[in-house]
Amino acid sequence: MSPNDSEQLQRIYDLRFKGDLEYRNQIWSVLSRYLQQYVLTQQPVLDLGCGYGEFINNIQCGTKFGMDMNPDSPRFLASSVQFFHQDCSARWPLADGSLGTVFTSNFFEHLPDKQSLERTLREIYRCLMPGGRLVAIGPNIKYLPGEYWDFWDHHVPLTEMSLKEALMVIGFQIQKCIGRFLPYTMVNGPKYPAAFLRVFLVLQPLWRFFGKQFLIIAVKPAA
Repeated sequence: MSPNDSEQLQRIYDLRFKGDLEYRNQIWSVLSRYLQQYVLTQQPVLDLGCGYGEFINNIQCGTKFGMDMNPDSPRFLASSVQFFHQDCSARWPLADGSLGTVFTSNFFEHLPDKQSLERTLREIYRCLMPGGRLVAIGPNIKYLPGEYWDFWDHHVPLTEMSLKEALMVIGFQIQKCIGRFLPYTMVNGPKYPAAFLRVFLVLQPLWRFFGKQFLIIAVKPAA
């Protein structure tokens, strides 16, 4: 990671998200409560691509970690979150089997290539304890063939099936694979009340019409 990469990422974050932080926190407060069911609550959790901490600040768990290349992230993280400012495809400063859950949302597509993604997935596998989970949300290019590329830093096109296959090659077992989960993005979109998201998450038939992001729950098998 070069200083220029880090500085550019900080500018992109500022341009894209800074004006919506209060609204994003409201939405993630609701979404985190839904995702809580997939988190091993007594075990350490790492939020990969943690951004401004909307997930890791809200989730209930053991020790909290965040990882991001944006040097501005620590200012927004709760004091209980230990931050790693590094390239996620390099070795993580964590012991083998030390995490209960790794969560990531709208992050894998920002990696520079599939080789970086594979190295990252292998680090996730190494650091998860047996029975630990990867919870991954991301835009599904199957349903966003044009919009997917509207962001300057999107590089890796993914569907739920391509990511599922990559995870299985590495050794994960797939617990849940949903191609249509959430609507696409909050960036430059309408700001619906958080109550709308609560209703959306309960009424799963709506996912088939409005969901354009996948949800994958992958488990590291017990030894």
